[in-house]
Amino acid sequence: MRGVRAPAILLGGGLPVVFVGRHRIHRLSQAALLLSLLWMPALPPAASRLLSLPRALMSMASGSPPAQPSPASHSGYVPGSVSAAFVTCPNEKVAKEIARAVVEKRLAACVNLIPQITSIYEWKGKIEEDSEVLMMIKTPSSLVPALTDFVRSVHPYEVAEVISLPVEQGNPPYLHWVRQVTESASDSSTVPP
Repeated sequence: MRGVRAPAILLGGGLPVVFVGRHRIHRLSQAALLLSLLWMPALPPAASRLLSLPRALMSMASGSPPAQPSPASHSGYVPGSVSAAFVTCPNEKVAKEIARAVVEKRLAACVNLIPQITSIYEWKGKIEEDSEVLMMIKTPSSLVPALTDFVRSVHPYEVAEVISLPVEQGNPPYLHWVRQVTESASDSSTVPP
């Protein structure tokens, strides 16, 4: 394995202690250690990516960020440039009206409606339980603020749920389509009424 230092193994109290660099990772039984050492040479090349897991865990433990994939990948997609936004609605009628409006205004390329979810939450000091419809909205990350403003302006809830998560990976043609369909809204700084 080029470029990967083997972990140091120290025996103490009858059980080996595995160190990577100067960090103590885990105590292993002698049998597990022997099996892992015998198994490692048989790893196929594709499975060798598993060996990078300890490095990723160590970087998280040390506080340094893990290595990020290059934005200039072969697909041309920049991780995080598309988001999946989630909005809950009281019923399917409201969800369909909002979904159609955000697609027509090019604030989103696609909206999936997921019916019959149950939401349990605290509201004004009481625990509530409601049946709702969840909207999953695919949009460029740059449009999330405009999408949020629009949803808040038309949503019947006093406090509308609008949360978004960046899409790190996906089908490149689909992610390109999301950006292409919403281009005219991305180009303008304001949302038409």
